[in-house]
Amino acid sequence: MIRRFRVLVLTFACFFAWHAHVQAAAVASAHPLATDAGIEVLDKGGNAFDAAVAVTATLAVVEPYSSGIGGGGFWLLHLSSENRDVMLDGRERAPLAAERDMYLDQHGDLIPGASIDGPLSAGIPGVPAAIEHLSSKYGKLPLSVTLEAAIRYARQGFTTDSHYQRMAGFREDALRASTDAAAIFLKNNKAPEPGSVIRQPDLATTLSIIAREGARGFYQGELARRLVDSVVRNGGIWSMEDLASYRVVEREPVKGVFRGMQIVSAAPPSSGGIALIQMLNMLEGFDRATLTEAQRIHLLAEVMRRAYRDRAEFLGDTDFVSVPVNRLVSKKYADRLAAGIKLDAATPSDALTPVAVGTQKASDTTHFSIIDDDGNRVAATLSINFPFGSGFVAAGTGVLLNDEMDDFSSKPGEPNVYGLVGAEANAIEPGKRMLSSMSPSFLETDDRIAVLGTPGGSRIITMVLLAALAFHEGGDAQAMVDRGRFHHQYLPDKIIAEPSVFSAKLMRALSDLGHQIQLLDSSYGNMHVIVQQKESGKLDAASDRRGGGEALVDSGSVASP
Repeated sequence: MIRRFRVLVLTFACFFAWHAHVQAAAVASAHPLATDAGIEVLDKGGNAFDAAVAVTATLAVVEPYSSGIGGGGFWLLHLSSENRDVMLDGRERAPLAAERDMYLDQHGDLIPGASIDGPLSAGIPGVPAAIEHLSSKYGKLPLSVTLEAAIRYARQGFTTDSHYQRMAGFREDALRASTDAAAIFLKNNKAPEPGSVIRQPDLATTLSIIAREGARGFYQGELARRLVDSVVRNGGIWSMEDLASYRVVEREPVKGVFRGMQIVSAAPPSSGGIALIQMLNMLEGFDRATLTEAQRIHLLAEVMRRAYRDRAEFLGDTDFVSVPVNRLVSKKYADRLAAGIKLDAATPSDALTPVAVGTQKASDTTHFSIIDDDGNRVAATLSINFPFGSGFVAAGTGVLLNDEMDDFSSKPGEPNVYGLVGAEANAIEPGKRMLSSMSPSFLETDDRIAVLGTPGGSRIITMVLLAALAFHEGGDAQAMVDRGRFHHQYLPDKIIAEPSVFSAKLMRALSDLGHQIQLLDSSYGNMHVIVQQKESGKLDAASDRRGGGEALVDSGSVASP
């Protein structure tokens, strides 16, 4: 496909009335083919929600290490005509046969790999239900149109790159353990060389069923039976009732204000929105302009530490546990947290109120952002957890299953691979949604709007925080995605940073304040941002240079308000 980079031509407005404004659309996603699919749907008369269906499904095909039809996610929507925001919760659910200690052995120890590899690790997928909901309630085009690109790429294939090879190499053992997965995603049982073509004819058939029958074609009938039979034969616990009873949930996003900037973000079972607003609320009490560079980094690390401590203690699926959302995002509560921050010394994490720990997992994810020429917006973050999820493909379906059951608290006191800790609020229960760090967000000031999000596991929330601060300071989309990244998550008690963010002098100053610093070997995250000027409608989009995505601005019509 010949990809177009459409440039918004403001001078064209000169031919129209003085009060004319330019309308345009933009798509930024983690893969060029997915971005193209979104633009293609917009060009066919679809809106942002139709484009979101196309991008979601196409990413499921061409980015199998990060998302899939067998996974879940959160879609944050802004309905321009109603000036209303809504969050679609398409997060996976625990099977109805799930048990609190299902991943522990007879001695109460975690069984290695049980919650990560194979179908026992898979929650009930939410993506098929979510895309139908998007299409039927908010879209303009039928699924037969919006799923067309995904079906095409599944049938004809897509070309792998070096990142695909790294991810497949990382999960080779899990993929080899599944006959169908190995046949699709490996070549001779090895991660394929860049330039290899991955074809998924069974997935094309599955997507065609969804295009024809909607979500019912996935969750009921012959396809559902094949999914359940394959899962159970291979040690999983899915049932037909699990699939038939799955529902996407519309939730009220969490909202806050930071020095005139409005924040709209994901609500539980995402921890992202609450933690983001908590951190910004704490920062309001400090004049960062008067601080040294080391003090500014120190202050950010301290608000991160406190927000992640609360994440560990309080957050889970609000359909199952009581989460004090209003208290956690209140300015008064943030003032109390900020009162313990010293600008001349780090607070050891073990000096904060202890958490009755369990595990809270993070995810391998993907993200996309969309604005259409009517002002509708979508920020969506999707996941299957580990790269290639569980590594298991249900026989004859092409559906790669997630391993999101690993996102629950499996055993108190056992941090996950990201070092996150948690409490009983995120314990395994039948039908429960597992906690997530995914943080699709909208930001708005008097003159600009931003649509953003990123993958990155436990570091998602702090990446969105840093991008939000860049936006508040006047940065454009590229500045937001380019900003150097660092992270603190309460435990382990250290600042984790990209390799080139801190100078040697800055590291010494942070160390003198009491911080332990861990520099990573490589950069992290893959943010996708769209920024819109309110008065002119001008769009500015950027995809993270750390990843292989693409941002396109699609020039639209010029119309009078």
